[in-house]
Amino acid sequence: MIGVFGGTFDPVHIGHLRLATEVAETLELSRVHLVPAAIPPHRGEPLLDPATRLDLVAQSIADEPRFVLDDREHRRAGPSYTADTLAEFAAEYPGEPLVLMMGMDAFNGLPGWHEVERILDLAHIAVATRPGSEATGTAARWLAERQVVPGALAESPVGRIVPVAITRLDISATTLRGFIEQGRSLRYLVPEPVVRHFRRG
Repeated sequence: MIGVFGGTFDPVHIGHLRLATEVAETLELSRVHLVPAAIPPHRGEPLLDPATRLDLVAQSIADEPRFVLDDREHRRAGPSYTADTLAEFAAEYPGEPLVLMMGMDAFNGLPGWHEVERILDLAHIAVATRPGSEATGTAARWLAERQVVPGALAESPVGRIVPVAITRLDISATTLRGFIEQGRSLRYLVPEPVVRHFRRG
């Protein structure tokens, strides 16, 4: 199974990388494609330009053989819709199950994503959970209908949802951007290449 972990990564931080690591370990994924969004449809203009975000993700995962920087959304015109990205993966890796990785906040917002039913027809979803986080609304209904345990994920080709408990790390890119504006240190919150980038800047 292949993990697909998208996001703006503005900037990439330790919380992103621990989520990807712990979900990959729990689900025994063969690899994880980190897919920085070029034009994120659900938020404003990123702080960092596309080339910088790609470069910082590449440097941050350089020593993790299971992680792959995937720039497909930067090579594709228009908004970075997850449905389109998963369709590309499905065409490139026929017969290999895809696992879309996300946190609980993103999962609760998933019903409002572009062509969400297409997403559910193309991949499984792994939802990283922490104490106190819970699914709400339509997302909670989907979880009740589609939830499986990690070991059963491979029994269906698509459309299952598996919660994965991960280490609680309350790090957000929004908070980090505030630190950057204030000139505060990012050390121990982000990978060292990100620290060096803003130290130079």
